[in-house]
Amino acid sequence: MTKRRLPKPEELKQILRPKPIVLNPTERRLANAHTIADLRMIARKRTPRAAFDYTDGAAELEDSLRRARQAYRRIEFHPHVLRGVSDVDTTREILGKTSALPFAFAPTGFTRMMNHEGEAAVGRVAQRNGIPMGLSTMATTSIEDLAAAAPAARKWFQLYVWRDHGAGEDLMNRAWEHGYDTLMLTVDTPVGGARLRDVRNGLTIPPALTLKTFLDGALHPAWWFNLLTTEPLNFASLSHFDGTVAELLNQLFDPTLNYDDLDWVRRTWPGKLVVKGVQNVEDARDVVKHGADAVLLSNHGGRQLDRAPTPLELLPAVLDEIQGGAEVWIDTGILSGGDIVAAIARGANAVLVGRAFLYGLMAGGERGVQRCVDILRTEMVRTMQLLGVRTLKDLTPSHATLR
Repeated sequence: MTKRRLPKPEELKQILRPKPIVLNPTERRLANAHTIADLRMIARKRTPRAAFDYTDGAAELEDSLRRARQAYRRIEFHPHVLRGVSDVDTTREILGKTSALPFAFAPTGFTRMMNHEGEAAVGRVAQRNGIPMGLSTMATTSIEDLAAAAPAARKWFQLYVWRDHGAGEDLMNRAWEHGYDTLMLTVDTPVGGARLRDVRNGLTIPPALTLKTFLDGALHPAWWFNLLTTEPLNFASLSHFDGTVAELLNQLFDPTLNYDDLDWVRRTWPGKLVVKGVQNVEDARDVVKHGADAVLLSNHGGRQLDRAPTPLELLPAVLDEIQGGAEVWIDTGILSGGDIVAAIARGANAVLVGRAFLYGLMAGGERGVQRCVDILRTEMVRTMQLLGVRTLKDLTPSHATLR
């Protein structure tokens, strides 16, 4: 028969240790986010559906995005033991400059629609953590304003070649004059993809206060308050546009884009050039011949052609073809530090994250973006330690295979 006794006060003290009370609601929310998936859940609750779906969604049936994420789930890690991993180095040289982590913030459009702090908040986090950030042609913060908000950050500018080359040349000149050292030319957008969530939500820029959005706004009053009491939401690099996202993209993108345009960009831009949106080996080879310093294997986050190639699966063939003639980066589907380690082990020089930091931005503004970096860094370090590697250079394809 079990003998019972009353617990001693010191024993209860050890067991009954409530968490410290966090008064700030943003910090309280973010403290409960331990993964990017957690940030996504918080973002979904705090952001109107149209804005959240713009970030979260992809084209048509969203198979391209789904397959990209499944590819990372298929990774099988092969750890080594007894390697002494108390100190882990996550630095990476990206296009001649050292980054504290092997990833950059991808250029994203309409960022202030996700949270009023927008690209400036992302830039400050990039500066604080020593990683690069890309600013989109369709950004809601200007080239000049981002440079002022994050003067010491490494900044890249993403360009769509418009039908009007003069407008593109003006953007390139402004970016170079304000310290942007790399141009990311996006080439996978001859027309806009069929992003059906946006169509069904009737997403417009700026958001239109229809009955549907009014009712949704009642559930997200803080978002609407911030939108209406800060600078008007518009495209900082474009003239005024009032219409749906799909209409804007079809006016902006140029279906006549070809290698002559790439050659023009290479002649015009004095800094490093990345060609973004490459999806086969032949194109990777050809853009390097035309002067690309890096090739970004990307299906635009699954937002253009559905059922497009998966960048992680395409990576080995492109590396074999290029043979070190340019850096090879990848994006799409990266939602954890383990994903980043897997991509580097498979041979990528760097990766870009987009949705991950946008979830953080929606969840908690600048502090949410910082929380995203903290999560990815922690997961990266832990994965490297469990793999038995101390530096990113020690990672090889033998550490991460596709099942």
